[in-house]
Amino acid sequence: MLRTISAMVGKGSVNHNSRKFKTENVDGNRTYLNIDYCNEPIKKVYHELFDDALRRYNEKQSRADRRIEDYYEKIRCGKQEKPFHELILQIGDKENMSAESENGALARKVLDEYFQTFQERNPNLRVFSAHLHMDEATPHLHIDFVPFTTGSKRGLDTRVSLKQALATQGFKGGTKGDTEWNQWVSAEKSALAYYMEMNGLKWEKKGTHEQHLSVMDFKKQEREKEVRELDTKLADKKDEFHLLVERFNSLDKAAESYDELGDALEKNPELLLPEPQNFMSVKSYKTKFVEPLIERLKDFAKKVLIHYFVVKDENN
Repeated sequence: MLRTISAMVGKGSVNHNSRKFKTENVDGNRTYLNIDYCNEPIKKVYHELFDDALRRYNEKQSRADRRIEDYYEKIRCGKQEKPFHELILQIGDKENMSAESENGALARKVLDEYFQTFQERNPNLRVFSAHLHMDEATPHLHIDFVPFTTGSKRGLDTRVSLKQALATQGFKGGTKGDTEWNQWVSAEKSALAYYMEMNGLKWEKKGTHEQHLSVMDFKKQEREKEVRELDTKLADKKDEFHLLVERFNSLDKAAESYDELGDALEKNPELLLPEPQNFMSVKSYKTKFVEPLIERLKDFAKKVLIHYFVVKDENN
């Protein structure tokens, strides 16, 4: 079955999305079919994302008027960035994917599978509110998120920025109609098309001139991502292997050093007790040979003990 994909910028009415209030187009008898993925207070999310960066920023300010007391309020009242953004995704329309039909149930399944991987695909878009609606004419998905970037040289080192968040994820703006947002939405449509195809639906690109990734391209991107992750794991395992080799070599050296100590104990003349000289008294023999040997043996025992603890610390 061919079906279109609609991607819209939402107004971000979190209370409506979570059904704290309902509009006339909502059928309350079907609200139980909705899926509420998350609905966190946005201020809590701002504290989670930006409090450490805000503290670091304020500590650097010598003037009180440059310090920021509430980062959320600064963004909300400012003009450069929105506090959050919303993406709405829909498969087909009310004629061919009605929420009350079997196709509507299929759309619900596809949208649910798509959303399960959304945060993984978009690590710089912190989702705090997400809802799949089945109580309106056509199933659709609301995703509200805070875009953020890290390592910034201007302002907070972790701050709100849609442009930089998407750039970090590989979407670099080009011409006026080829913005980071448009590139990202195109990629998300391709991700949704991938899950559609897995459920027997095909993407109908009707009446659009946007440059979309094909489903095959999206699959290729996913495989390339898996290969990169495996390469990282392989590199970690190689490092671990080399470290183990070094440790085994260290153990071999330790064994050799113990053999050398054993040979020294058996063959070093300074650690052997000589025969008494003719007519030497017991007291003289004790003073001249026995007591010095005991001191040398004590020193030797200390060296062995120190060597033991060093090897133990290195290889335990």
